[in-house]
Amino acid sequence: MSLKTGLRVVVTGATGNVGTSVMQALGSDPQVDSVLGLARRLPDLPLPKAEWAIVDLAAPTAAHQLERHFVGADAVVHLAWRFQPTHDPVVTWQANVLGSMRVFQAVTATGVPALVHASSVGAYSPGPKEGRGVDESWETHGWPSAAYCREKAYLERVLDTYERDHPEVRVVRMRPGFLFKETSASEQRRIFAGRFLPGPLMRPELLPFVPDMEGLRFQALHTDDAAEAYRLAVVGDARGAFNLAADPVIDAETLGELLDAKVVRVPRLAVRTALAAGWGLRVLAASPHLFDAVLRLPLLDTARARGELGWEPSRTSIEAIQEFLRGVREGSGLPTAPLAGHKAH
Repeated sequence: MSLKTGLRVVVTGATGNVGTSVMQALGSDPQVDSVLGLARRLPDLPLPKAEWAIVDLAAPTAAHQLERHFVGADAVVHLAWRFQPTHDPVVTWQANVLGSMRVFQAVTATGVPALVHASSVGAYSPGPKEGRGVDESWETHGWPSAAYCREKAYLERVLDTYERDHPEVRVVRMRPGFLFKETSASEQRRIFAGRFLPGPLMRPELLPFVPDMEGLRFQALHTDDAAEAYRLAVVGDARGAFNLAADPVIDAETLGELLDAKVVRVPRLAVRTALAAGWGLRVLAASPHLFDAVLRLPLLDTARARGELGWEPSRTSIEAIQEFLRGVREGSGLPTAPLAGHKAH
């Protein structure tokens, strides 16, 4: 890996779960001189070497704004993503897909040499839930009924064409599992459970059982560990896709232990029916289509990230989820619009 110094990096979606960790990781690297964080709303979050600017990727003016901010950058880390509203996929498509395409075009227009893009395990086609997991060659067609997966998969195809047409740009695609940290807990509760589930209800005595069903096996990772992979991609010379996940694989038994709750075998259809009813009534924020996708996502083989990036997670998946659960119960957050919690930090 060649040594680079004096780097100027721009990060989109810099105030969210991954963005705040990436900003901190880059700001702590002596090879990085400055980090510009772009977001829809300015945060009150001082970080080393950080500056902030407002850009809404879905706005007609975004293309011009991005080009202005990208001039002179050595790398762009593209993290910006809207999970909501799940009832209006046109809104998320405009922000996530069309907004991402504006980012890619601005990278080319301004001659930025490196683009690090946040893809996801959600981009992968259904795959095995056992064994060592799939490598980065597994098909990325997503699960078509889930907007999140559909959009992530579509952008994989966009980047295929982009890399063909712009070989001068070093493109890295990160495909992490589920990302958790304490200070993202309030945001993730709002995104997936909705505002009607208070964090204090996430107590073991109020969650008497964990449903066990076919396909409930997934991988998790602490967000700060994912951010370290992004940092390595920025300062190094790697190209291509990288799976990111920590051990062990999470299943119903593991969740039962974490929540001190009994594990009960439940038909998948029964759980989906309940989720669909809650989503239809707008009580739950996450769609049943995302539930369908989660139960089909493959496990990830992370050998390439470990070998080529020299990346190793510093926390287990269990530690990441424990930290998240603590954050949910305590209303943890950060002074950014996406991560705002219910207590001061």
